[in-house]
Amino acid sequence: MIQTTREMQLEHLLNEFNASTRRAALEQLLRAAPTPAPLRGIANMHCHTFFSFNAYGYSPTGLAWLARQQGIDLMGIVDFDVLDAVTEFLDACDSAEVRGSAGIETRVFVPEFARREINSPGEPGVLYHMAIGFTSTTVTPAAQAIIDELRAQSAARNQALIARVNAYLDPVQIDYAADVLPLTPSGNATERHIVVAYIEAAKRTFDQPAAFWASRLGMDTAAIEKALGDSASFQNTVRSKLMKRGGPGYVQPDAGAFPRVERLHELAMLCRALPCAAWLDGMSEGEQAMDELLTLLVNKGVVALNIVPDRNWNLPDPQMAAIKQKKLYEVVALAKEFDLPLNVGTEMNGFGQPIVDDFAAPALAPVRNDFMDGAYFIYGHTLLERHLGMGYQSDWAAAHLPTRAMRNAFYTTVGRRTPPGRAGAPALARLQSAMTPDDVLRCLV
Repeated sequence: MIQTTREMQLEHLLNEFNASTRRAALEQLLRAAPTPAPLRGIANMHCHTFFSFNAYGYSPTGLAWLARQQGIDLMGIVDFDVLDAVTEFLDACDSAEVRGSAGIETRVFVPEFARREINSPGEPGVLYHMAIGFTSTTVTPAAQAIIDELRAQSAARNQALIARVNAYLDPVQIDYAADVLPLTPSGNATERHIVVAYIEAAKRTFDQPAAFWASRLGMDTAAIEKALGDSASFQNTVRSKLMKRGGPGYVQPDAGAFPRVERLHELAMLCRALPCAAWLDGMSEGEQAMDELLTLLVNKGVVALNIVPDRNWNLPDPQMAAIKQKKLYEVVALAKEFDLPLNVGTEMNGFGQPIVDDFAAPALAPVRNDFMDGAYFIYGHTLLERHLGMGYQSDWAAAHLPTRAMRNAFYTTVGRRTPPGRAGAPALARLQSAMTPDDVLRCLV
């Protein structure tokens, strides 16, 4: 598809920090290109927006447009610690005729696994954990209080990290308010924003910062000079050397560093969203006991499982690729046993991560249908909850669909049958809360 200069300018505006600018750019792009790209039978249900960190700078609106232009059938956003992107993304998906969903991710503590590493490397008991299927940025005061807690805890960890790294990198210093927060649209910073701020501070402090970085990172100056030519790779190096385990900015978390898993589940239930476990690669002690872990988490309210497929098969070492591919198949099979739909995606919060998984890869053939079913499931829940209050956690679902298996099948069918945006509006208008699930599905044929 050949783009005009004006279209490229508008696409750039989609990712500006000003929300009105983003909205106006999308409207103009839709008028200029009213026909979406053909759908390719693919999905990315785990994309971070720039409200936490997107490696390519995408806003919620920018991601909706990306899906439309690239023929991505379904797209879901997930941001760390905030719901700032939810309403914007779902509204943009309606306009762009994209099936969308929205979620949140944070780190929590699981005391039952306090002695076992799970999916946060080197941090026993700490779990990257999610909730998906939110329908609005605006939530009840009780839910907002939990979001405020998550945000405040994240900010406190960031400022403590900066204090430690400032001491190590002196004379290169950054200030959280002055140097980091301006890199974000709503003040929700991550380690990756902090890395960018330090690299910029070094440029301000030294005309030739390579020697400085070589001394602080324990690397050869020539290697640093070469690395500086690849900003994405260099950012990853700085983060790894300074902020991860063994680095001067790292502190081993204890049981009080993160909220309990139940706190995130409380947020999900207040918003009628879906607690979602997150699987890394099956290699840690905790994930080698995945049956035990899922039993625990399901009993605490988990109803879905997140997977990042690319890191579990697309590896340079054939032997490791084979091992992780086998573990991928095993966890998909285990999710079926637990009646947990899958939420899959690439994250897009690290440089080099793909825009969407390679669904045509032979390694994904055995699980591709499971991936797509999960994507349609979460869209189906989002659609009915957003428009009619008849989502997975509703009283209506409890009355008519008492088991997870029944709900999974129903919302997956809803997601498949209901087109996004204007095309699906007439069918949604016919639905009523007095209907049975069979009535609903008949209206959506």
